[in-house]
Amino acid sequence: MKILILGAGKMGSFFCDLLSFDHEVAVYDPDPERMKFMFNCRRFTSLNEVDSFRPQMVINAATVKYTLAAFKEVMPHLDKSVILSDIASVKTGLKDFYENCGHPYVSTHPMFGPTFASLSNLSNENAIIISEGDHLGKVFFRDLYNRLHLHIAEFTFEEHDLTIAYSLSIPFASTLVFASNMKHQDAPGTTFKRHKAIADGLMSEDDFLLSEILFNPHTSRQLQNISDKLAELKDIVDSRDSEKMKKFLDSVRSNLK
Repeated sequence: MKILILGAGKMGSFFCDLLSFDHEVAVYDPDPERMKFMFNCRRFTSLNEVDSFRPQMVINAATVKYTLAAFKEVMPHLDKSVILSDIASVKTGLKDFYENCGHPYVSTHPMFGPTFASLSNLSNENAIIISEGDHLGKVFFRDLYNRLHLHIAEFTFEEHDLTIAYSLSIPFASTLVFASNMKHQDAPGTTFKRHKAIADGLMSEDDFLLSEILFNPHTSRQLQNISDKLAELKDIVDSRDSEKMKKFLDSVRSNLK
């Protein structure tokens, strides 16, 4: 298959390396410096080069801020049969775009980022395939993710947003609260160091990505849950109630099973 990847960032490079030995791959990025270490692929800095390549699939690996803009920019250079796909962690606006774009499409979310995951060993990582979309496109990504030994779940766009509000918004918000109260430690404990490592990784992500994940319409309810639990814990600490603390800790352990 002839595959065009939009964006030569970390995930674009990862998909290029992954696909380029089994498919004819081209990467488009207006900044040639971002592609100088990419190999076994064609490198485009102008969309006019896409015309002669005639891709059969487009994988949009542009940053979340530019996902829709990248699609709209490349579409005049594509045949109507081309399958459009994205790997965005935030699907805001994509369902409406796909339903009106006139192309077959498939939307997925590999739930591992270059910040935390080891891209050479993904057997403990997950991927989501959106159930709305082209059958052949979904088969392509299911086969690809199976080769990576990822655990695959299939959700609707709505179910995806609900899942992300829980699985990303809660740890993101909790980490932000920790880091916003953090002070330098001359002799940090193991738990502190682990939390700081997570915070350092999170804060290396793009500000727009962090904002969009937290702006998920389902995030507010999750933040309210955090706020309620903090208030409960504060009351237990203020009253120094050992019995209530035991029940609280037991409930936490139960959630972790």
